[in-house]
Amino acid sequence: MSSRRSRQSSVPRITDDQIIELVSKLRHLLPEIRDRRSDKVSAAKVLQETCNYIRSLHREVEDLSERLSQLLATIDADSPEAAIIRSLIM
Repeated sequence: MSSRRSRQSSVPRITDDQIIELVSKLRHLLPEIRDRRSDKVSAAKVLQETCNYIRSLHREVEDLSERLSQLLATIDADSPEAAIIRSLIM
């Protein structure tokens, strides 16, 4: 137990000011919130929208990767285009 306590005490705590700063920055970055009156959006809503946005971006990346893989399967493996596609997938 003492080792558990010592590890916890060595982890820097996130301050309220840091959380406020993060939420403020996220409000400016998220398209869904940026276009609204961001001062009326709660921190919980900002964090939820951030998670949704990250999931959306992740899906887009997966879709693009799949499309590139399909394209790669249809072209000559030794072509310059194939090399470009492989570099994008990796």
